[in-house]
Amino acid sequence: MRVAYSDQSDQPIGPSVEGWRVPLRPALDAPLVGTHVRLEPLRAEDHAARLYRSYDGHPRVWTYLPYGPFSSAAQYHRWVREHEGRDDPLFYAIHSAQNGYVGVASYLRIKPEAGSIEVGHINMSPALQGTRDATEAMVLMMSWAFEAGYRRYEWKCDALNLGSRRAAQRLGFSYEGVFRQATMYKGRNRDTAWFSIIDSEWPALKEAFAAWLAPSNFDADGQQKERLSDLTRLVRPGHDPALRG
Repeated sequence: MRVAYSDQSDQPIGPSVEGWRVPLRPALDAPLVGTHVRLEPLRAEDHAARLYRSYDGHPRVWTYLPYGPFSSAAQYHRWVREHEGRDDPLFYAIHSAQNGYVGVASYLRIKPEAGSIEVGHINMSPALQGTRDATEAMVLMMSWAFEAGYRRYEWKCDALNLGSRRAAQRLGFSYEGVFRQATMYKGRNRDTAWFSIIDSEWPALKEAFAAWLAPSNFDADGQQKERLSDLTRLVRPGHDPALRG
C-alpha cells in the first residue's frame, strides 16, 4: 500500500484534516422534516400509545433489539418515558403522512470531537417497512449528520440480522467486517456487523437519494422504476459478502 504522508521520524501517518470544525450535537427539540415523513424527538405522552398500536401483534420487530416485545401499552409507555429527552441515544418517532406514527430511530454514540455519529435502535412497524417513507426517514437522518459536519456515519447490527444488513447496503453503507462476540443481549451472544458512510461519499449518495425519491421515479401505483441499490452500488466501496447484489 502506497503511503503519501510521513512524520518527522519517517513513520506513515494519515493526511491532515484541513478546515474541519467540530460539529454540533443533534438538538433535543428539533424535528427532521421531509416530504412524506417527519421525525419528532420521542415523547411518551405524544407518541407511545400510537407507536405501540403500530407494533402490536408483530413480535418479529423486537427480535434484534435489546428490549421488547412489550406486553402492554403501559409497559411500552414506561420504556419511552425512561428514554425520552436523552441526548445519546437521541430517539425520534417517525411520522408518516400516510400511516401516522409507525417507527422509531435514534442517533447514538455521538462523538462530535471525532466527527462520528451512528444511526441505530431502528424499529419500523410493518406499515413502514419497505416503503418510500422508510427510506426518506433514513435519508433525513443521514443528511442532517453530514450537513452538520460529521465525517463518519455508522450503522451496526446483529450479524444474523440479514434484513438490517440488506438495508445498510441498499442505503449505500460500506461493509467493514464483523466484531465477534461483541456483546450479549437477551441472554444470547451477538456478533456485530459494522457499516459506514464517510463524508467524501455523501455528495454522490445525496444525488442518488434525490433521484430515487423524485416523484418521477414512481408510477401511478407508487412502484419504483429504478432501484435505490442500483444507484448506491456505484458509491459504496465495501460489499457485504453475506448478501447478493
